[in-house]
Amino acid sequence: MKDRCPWCGDDPLYQRYHDEEWGVPEYDDQTLFECLNLEGAQAGLSWITVLRKREHYRQVFDGFDPEKIARYDEAKVAALLADPGIIRNRLKVAATIGNAQAFLAMRDRGQSLSGFLWDFVDGTPTINHFATLAEVPALTPTAEAMSKALKKAGFKFVGPTIAYAFMQAVGMVNDHLITCPRHRELC
Repeated sequence: MKDRCPWCGDDPLYQRYHDEEWGVPEYDDQTLFECLNLEGAQAGLSWITVLRKREHYRQVFDGFDPEKIARYDEAKVAALLADPGIIRNRLKVAATIGNAQAFLAMRDRGQSLSGFLWDFVDGTPTINHFATLAEVPALTPTAEAMSKALKKAGFKFVGPTIAYAFMQAVGMVNDHLITCPRHRELC
């Protein structure tokens, strides 16, 4: 794709992610749950690191099924921490389990994760018009509010920078550069 956003470089996996997934509005609860946890796993690392491990994450985290993850015991945690196919960080693994429990508690209150998250943008993607990567913010007041609300609901590894990267990934904001064909396609 000519003129795609430069952040994905020359890596075919990264380019495919940019061209097919990043910025596409996502409303499915379980897919949003997966993305939120993978964004948290990425904290302190590059997204390509997580992207390369994503299929393995899906396998060892039971397809990111919150019902199953919420019941993980110490033996499962130990197995995950020994698995080189994921980022072996005890706090991040524990956060995924806690996030599954928070997801289920939210659902038990009659609230969907999708509805909760999309309310921050009134259910409609915010279309930005950035010409350069330097213009794209690392966080916004909306991401700060989402982070605060997620933390209050019991989620972990959901700071404002992670929240904004999540919003970009799941299409709550269109941060494709205006020179990128995906910007127009997603408007």
